[in-house]
Amino acid sequence: MYIGYGSSLKSEKEAYLSAIKMAKATGVNSIRLDRYYSGQSCVKFIEENFGDAKIYLIPKKNATITGSWEWKRMLYAFLNNPNKYLHEYFKRNQSESGFSEDKRRFGRKIPQRKKDTINTAGFCTTIWHNLFWIATN
Repeated sequence: MYIGYGSSLKSEKEAYLSAIKMAKATGVNSIRLDRYYSGQSCVKFIEENFGDAKIYLIPKKNATITGSWEWKRMLYAFLNNPNKYLHEYFKRNQSESGFSEDKRRFGRKIPQRKKDTINTAGFCTTIWHNLFWIATN
């Protein structure tokens, strides 16, 4: 099920922040993010917003061990038991396949032009996605 989504006409970061705001309201206990968001600053941001939520990221190539304790714990878990860590991380593939499924079912583009109608269309897609998943399970 989807618990948060975001959209923006300006930037991907604005869409990310609106999705984080929505996810924060639902109470999340674990987060898996794309490699684009796998920096130490993102871990610090997630830690500030979600507290004790487990964070699963694939570190970038230039990652260092300096940073917050949550960053260090995440790196330790990644290096100590990579199979278990990657098993948890790749649960995000279910979301990626859900996005693909939604694009096939509802279309790839949102034809609306105003921000409110774009958000409404996104919300409707999210509701339909969740209803289809509830009906099949």
